[in-house]
Amino acid sequence: MSRRYDSRTTIFSPEGRLYQVEYAQEAISLAGTAIGILSTEGVVLACEKKVTSKLLDNDGSAEKLYVINNNMICAVAGMTADASILVNNARINAQSYLKTYNEEIPCEILIKRVCDIKQGYTQHGGLRPFGVSFLYAGYDDRYQFQLFTSNPSGNYSGWRATSIGANNSAAQTLLKKDYKDDLTLKEACELAIKILSKTMDSSNLNSEKLEFATLSLSKVNEGKVLHKIWSAKDIDSLIKDSGVLDDKRDDDD
Repeated sequence: MSRRYDSRTTIFSPEGRLYQVEYAQEAISLAGTAIGILSTEGVVLACEKKVTSKLLDNDGSAEKLYVINNNMICAVAGMTADASILVNNARINAQSYLKTYNEEIPCEILIKRVCDIKQGYTQHGGLRPFGVSFLYAGYDDRYQFQLFTSNPSGNYSGWRATSIGANNSAAQTLLKKDYKDDLTLKEACELAIKILSKTMDSSNLNSEKLEFATLSLSKVNEGKVLHKIWSAKDIDSLIKDSGVLDDKRDDDD
């Protein structure tokens, strides 16, 4: 039945479904897991790398993490080529707002502008939906630290903790069980590592298979937002301190 209705993004099936949008969401479910956790001191984004090889030239740049402006970073799951187009558009919007109003764009306004583009690609013939979902971590003066997610349909929503990509259901279940409203940034980082260690298909967790970023406020310059994409050394140190490798050995025994 679906073959009659999945050739165009503009055609609804008799059940009221847009199959091309659902196919785009299915492509995201095959991508590496990405987790976002909101804490009292900031936001944590953690991603699973799918492409790992000793032959790959590691120039230090992140595969799934992007800096949008001084107050926002994002993680992606899905087609990173599609993500690059949307991230560039978000950066242009952020700088245009800064130039016009001389202040950083509020998080939700920027996310809504990007989602308007994604929604447009589900409504016009000859276009395909963007095959990527985003986790946005941001800070503004009105709502402080925020965590949002958006999908190919153009929908977006705010969360305290959430995940996208492969093994999404298992990660969400673990987050519901272990998340607390009063988590510190360090505890949120350790929780992200713990969940990835249980949801990733790999048995050996290390910095080659993970990307990590945090958004927090500076303790020196009041009101300044700090975004940090972690180095491999920092990630390995966090994995060691969290004790997840010891837990895995105990489980295997």
